[in-house]
Amino acid sequence: MMEFLTVDAVLACEHAGLVALNPPTQTWVTVRGRSVLVEPDPEHCKVRACPNANPPAGIRPCLTTLAVTEGYSTFITVDGRRVCLDTVSGLTDGTPPGQVNYTVRQPGQAHVRERP
Repeated sequence: MMEFLTVDAVLACEHAGLVALNPPTQTWVTVRGRSVLVEPDPEHCKVRACPNANPPAGIRPCLTTLAVTEGYSTFITVDGRRVCLDTVSGLTDGTPPGQVNYTVRQPGQAHVRERP
């Protein structure tokens, strides 16, 4: 079973830089008072403290999350936007381009799940 993500979810790039989630785009569906994340909440968020940097070699850290490539519910929506599940992942803008993923480390809650 896949858990819903809330605003308390922890996402990180493959280098362990933490994703700073933007404010949720919906606030009326919650789990224990914390907003459930929906499409496109994990996208275009800042990545903080990515250690993958070597400017002289042209290596840049992950700074932003790009589009989610998987992990949106195919069954549950809120206002027509798919709910984010703990399988959310996508690419960052870090080096090497098109190869560095961000993933969920903790969903932010352990009470509401979707069955596959």
